Amino acid sequence: MIEPTRADIVAEARTWIGTPYQHQARVRGIGCDCGGLIGAVGVAVGAFPANAWAAEFAPHAGYARTPANGMLEAICQRFLRAIGLAAVQPGDVVLMRFSVEPQHLGILAPYHLGGLSLIHAYSHARPGRVVEHRLADVWRARVVQAFAFPGVGA
Repeated sequence: MIEPTRADIVAEARTWIGTPYQHQARVRGIGCDCGGLIGAVGVAVGAFPANAWAAEFAPHAGYARTPANGMLEAICQRFLRAIGLAAVQPGDVVLMRFSVEPQHLGILAPYHLGGLSLIHAYSHARPGRVVEHRLADVWRARVVQAFAFPGVGA
């Protein structure tokens, strides 16, 4: 595996913008969900072995749109390196909660007006798709954990 840069991760994630939201999918331009986006970006930049992320999700085939029992957190801990929330930078992955359990993932990027943006497969976008927007306070408040891709420096 190669060591990706933060710029590599952000550039790859941005190639997915506009891909329709499709639960459990992982194909750029066709469909993906939030976990599929993280896995596909990780494989594309050389941070994960090909098919490793998809294989990790395989035992959870048919997982609900709202993952339970710490599934996303466990997968992130297996593939990514946990970092402190205060240390997040572009290219890092954030795990978010909308209600009880963490259930959503996104990749941070530099926002064109300063600060950070969030790239994620968002089912509530109109239409549902991979989007990028400013990491506003309402989104920042949902973040419960942050991770770096393997090989990316602190």
